[in-house]
Amino acid sequence: MKRYGILNSDISKVLSDLGHTDFIVIADAGLPIPEGIKKIDLAIKPGMPLFIDVVNAIEEDMVIEKVTIATEIEEGNPKHAAYLKGKFADKEIEHVSHEEFKQLTKQAKAVIRTGEITPYANCILQSGVFF
Repeated sequence: MKRYGILNSDISKVLSDLGHTDFIVIADAGLPIPEGIKKIDLAIKPGMPLFIDVVNAIEEDMVIEKVTIATEIEEGNPKHAAYLKGKFADKEIEHVSHEEFKQLTKQAKAVIRTGEITPYANCILQSGVFF
């Protein structure tokens, strides 16, 4: 049994398999997940687990060089927009339209679905390298 880090075996495997510039998506409960993309469904009920809790856990275990969010989050979900800007203040943050965001999910190594039920609580985390 692991002592530290992500205990969820599916998430742990995906993170271990990421190469430089590969990416994963952390999604709210409503984001459509494209056919053929690995879905790791953590949603238990509305609001559980929260988007912020999952992002915090993943960030502790993943080398992240870039974050992509939907432009619409600024107006549609200012709480999560502020959280992401603060959490990743030292990273490149790219803004794309929500429609473009959904298209990008087709290239993800995995989508991790949370129980979050607030609008635009989604992000793409692009893998960096630790060396």
